[in-house]
Amino acid sequence: MTAHDVFDPRGELHESLIHPVQFANRAVRERNDRQRAGMDPAVLARTIVYRGRHHVDHHWEQHRRCNDQAEQWKRDGAIVELRDLKYTYELGADRAPIRDITGKKVPKGRPKEKGIDVLCALALVREAARPDIDVVVLASRDTDLVPALDEVYDLRGADPARYAKVETFAWYNRRFREEDTVSGGGLRPTSPRRIWNTNLDRACFESSIDRNQYR
Repeated sequence: MTAHDVFDPRGELHESLIHPVQFANRAVRERNDRQRAGMDPAVLARTIVYRGRHHVDHHWEQHRRCNDQAEQWKRDGAIVELRDLKYTYELGADRAPIRDITGKKVPKGRPKEKGIDVLCALALVREAARPDIDVVVLASRDTDLVPALDEVYDLRGADPARYAKVETFAWYNRRFREEDTVSGGGLRPTSPRRIWNTNLDRACFESSIDRNQYR
């Protein structure tokens, strides 16, 4: 989710850290409040998180902090899977990686997430097929996940008794022009498919911030 970009782009990134369980509980309440009359309210069953992690050889403090955050979120009820970020490395004239005085390869540029979108897509389809689940909600702005939204939508269309409905959550700042931020907004399946999206405002953002103090 891009809460930092939508609500606090000039603040520190760690000040916009989202606690997944707080987020999920608040988002489900918001979703239920906006449902049409007569629709059954949702009850949160599981919160599943996939997150990139810095490598201990290159960013040991971020690595430790990410582990600590994941452990806290697990204690609070989330299912968390971490995946090491993908690094590229400085190369010498011989095209071999340059190493520092400790023998470790020297990173080039910022690391990137690798495989998180695949894990999210697999989880979306897997959860939609569970017999105890009626609705799966994706909280992401990664457009690589649109095919997964399409797949679950189509599976449910073909067999609604077997597959859950799919929805999305999205941050949305109604005051983005006054605050000079991006507006946010939901991820959409390929037309003509249409799904329910719940926009989450600044109040939802504030109540979802992880205020634990990590080392």
